[in-house]
Amino acid sequence: MTSKIPFYISVALIIAAGIALSIFRHQNYGVPWTPGETRQVWDIEARIEFNGQDKPVKASLAAPHTQSGFTLISESSSSPGYGVSYVQTDTGRRAEWSIRNASGPQTIYYKTQFLVDPQANVEPLEPSKEINPPTFDGPVEAAAIALIERANERSADDITFTRELIKSLNDPDSQNSSLILNNMSKVAAVDNILAYAKIPSKLVGVIELEDGRRRQTIQQMNQVWDGKQWILFNPSNPGQLFKENILVWDESNVSLLDLIGGQNSQVHFSMIVQEVSPSQATQDKVEADGLLNFSIHSLPLEEQAMFKTIMLIPIGALIVVFLRVIIGLKTSGTFMPVLIAVAFVQTQLVTGIVGFLLIVGTGLVIRSYLSKLNLLLVARISAVIITVIMIISVFTVVAFKIGLTEGLSITFFPMIILSWTIERMSILWEEEGAKEVVLQGGGSLLTAVLVYLAMTNPFIQHLTFNFIGLQLIVLGGILLLGTYTGYRLTELRRFKPLAED
Repeated sequence: MTSKIPFYISVALIIAAGIALSIFRHQNYGVPWTPGETRQVWDIEARIEFNGQDKPVKASLAAPHTQSGFTLISESSSSPGYGVSYVQTDTGRRAEWSIRNASGPQTIYYKTQFLVDPQANVEPLEPSKEINPPTFDGPVEAAAIALIERANERSADDITFTRELIKSLNDPDSQNSSLILNNMSKVAAVDNILAYAKIPSKLVGVIELEDGRRRQTIQQMNQVWDGKQWILFNPSNPGQLFKENILVWDESNVSLLDLIGGQNSQVHFSMIVQEVSPSQATQDKVEADGLLNFSIHSLPLEEQAMFKTIMLIPIGALIVVFLRVIIGLKTSGTFMPVLIAVAFVQTQLVTGIVGFLLIVGTGLVIRSYLSKLNLLLVARISAVIITVIMIISVFTVVAFKIGLTEGLSITFFPMIILSWTIERMSILWEEEGAKEVVLQGGGSLLTAVLVYLAMTNPFIQHLTFNFIGLQLIVLGGILLLGTYTGYRLTELRRFKPLAED
């Protein structure tokens, strides 16, 4: 007897592969598990204003990039007459504008779109090994050393050291803090003291995302390297900053805007948020990150719409296998109910059931007449096909004439499958009687209705369309059901007398 262990191992591997593919798509592409979820996209516009001095102008603005929690999906510029380019420098990405001559008030717009993305892929830039400590005046240096010693005593690493330092600087009773803050701002004080203590850190410019906000200016904060990533700190807040609406715009640690040929420059930010569907968010993320996307979303929209229905058929097949193998429900044909359910999806349930009963009922009457002619099988089936087409045509025209526009969708029924169904039921009627026809026809219709309810479920539609790995899980389930050799539930009634005895 052949061992089934390799079979069960193969099924386990298929199911595991399906689960792994689904988890990978969720974590790397950000596809949600449930339908109805929306993703946020922030439109952020930087407005650069300055006065031209009637000579060549070159403006360089620090440009943001994909970071933890946010994926940059697009950027554009509106600057009539200016040349624009996006360059990578030693201090990070920058957007540069240039023009041969500019005079008077000038305005340049730079717009970006960020997808709120918890799975954003970003490789942090490690700090340089060399740290140049600043030079303090005598009293200020003594105060800085005192704050460093106090923070060292109450900390265990660079992150907790920074937290304790910020607490000390925000202590109104600390004379050392007051002395230092008389000469510099809090953000500069934190940066200088961390550099003096040889702790990797840098100044960054951040903006706080708030829907509908206008003319917001950039804020300076501190970032500290913890060995793996940069941790953001607000020098005015002793607690560590974990706000999800904080976007790091300028990581250059040099300047937000460099301007040559102009004066009185200002940079203001405006922002709005919009909700997008998961499919649109996934497409934007794939294009932004350059990911290799093997999902259905990479196809043209017309093909996507087609596959949205095709990917539901395995779910129908799983239901049919379960009903026939475990329940023991009889159907006319193996997977005819699945195709009928697909037609129900197009016609709606009530219209589909009425159309199915009318077509099959009328077809059986005509087929009973054809059986008396003793035709060959091929000719008889061809005649039934033509008859079904004529029945559908007549019902459609009649429905349209009496104002039942729902009846127009009856053309979605698979004509060949209906023809074979009528042929099989007619033969079954002659051999087994009307009772068996009702059992198989009713079982087919019940199965089609159950498959229709599954196919129209928003949760199932979302999973089948967005997670290709689900098809492998369904395949594994069907293979396992195929090994069942026990009694079907409908057969148990035969043993009812034994249970009563």
